[in-house]
Formats: sequence, structure tokens, C-alpha cells
Amino acid sequence: MTIRHTLAPAALAAALCLGSMPEARANPLDSGPLADFINVFKTQAIPRETVAWRGKEKPGTVVVSTSERRLYYILPRGEAIRYGVGVGRAGFSWSGVKTVTMKKEWPDWRPPQQMLARRPDLPRYMAGGQDNPLGARAMYLGSSLYRIHGSNEPETMGAAVSSGCIRMTNKDVTDLYDRVRVGTKVVVRN
Repeated sequence: MTIRHTLAPAALAAALCLGSMPEARANPLDSGPLADFINVFKTQAIPRETVAWRGKEKPGTVVVSTSERRLYYILPRGEAIRYGVGVGRAGFSWSGVKTVTMKKEWPDWRPPQQMLARRPDLPRYMAGGQDNPLGARAMYLGSSLYRIHGSNEPETMGAAVSSGCIRMTNKDVTDLYDRVRVGTKVVVRN
């Protein structure tokens, strides 16, 4: 064994003991531009598509049909982009009109008190990232607890699984996020 091979493990051990190793940095694949790029290649549970729209809503409006488990972004000329979504499970579904009041990329998550009362095992805080339940993007709806947000569980699209929020795949929520502005009208129907 050479001197170099015996000194390397000793130097590493000394560095660990003395705390002189550089701090671990956040994983760039967990959030941010690289994570967005990776999400582009993930398989869609329910592919988005452009469809005919016969409703009276103006272009730029978001319409959620909880019974269909689909979200529509209204386009001009009688068309809409249709996305598969996860919606509120029994006892947590809702309907009404809200407005997008805030948008966040890779949002942090703090479960509301109502959710913590039901699930005291949940963490009180999670930094934004691939494992965060809000996923890649979140659009906050009025002063309610509800959001349209990404999900790290694409298999739940098309299901009634949430506590009232509208879930989308990270790929779809990123697409919708880029189209929607603060002030956008959101209509939720059963």
C-alpha cells in the first residue's frame, strides 16, 4: 500500500471529525429548472389535449369538472385545453367560483390546521421539491385553503383523493401555470 492510499482515508476521517467538509447543498434535481426539465419526460397518466368547448366562459378562464375529473383552460375560437386532475374525495369536494390570488414555483408546504387535526403524523413543514405534495407549481385560490397544484403521485390523476385541492401532474401544472395569471377566474363544478 502506498502512502497516498493510507493518507486519503485518514484525511477524510479527520475532515469529518473536524467538520471541515463542505456543507451538503440542495439537490438541483429536486426543484428548479433541472427538475422542470426532468418532469417533461415523465409519463402522463391522462394526456392533455385540445378539445371543442361549448361553454360561455371567456378565454383564459379555468373550469374544473369534479365529476369528470378534468380541468379545462378556455382558449379562443371555441376550444379548451383539457387536463386530467385529481379532485377532493368524498366529504372534501366543493364547487364555486374563485380567483387565482398567488402563484408559486416549487412551493413550500405547511399543512393547514384542519389537515393536521385529521393527520397529526404529517410534517409541519416541507421545503419545495420533487417529494413535496404541492409538486412543481401551485396556484392559490382566493382566501380559501384550496390550490391547483402539482403532485408527486401521477397515478392519482382521474381520482377523488385530495382534501379539496385540484391535483395535476407536475408536467401539466407547469403548462397551466405558464398560461394562468393572478386574477384568473376559476370555476369549480360538480
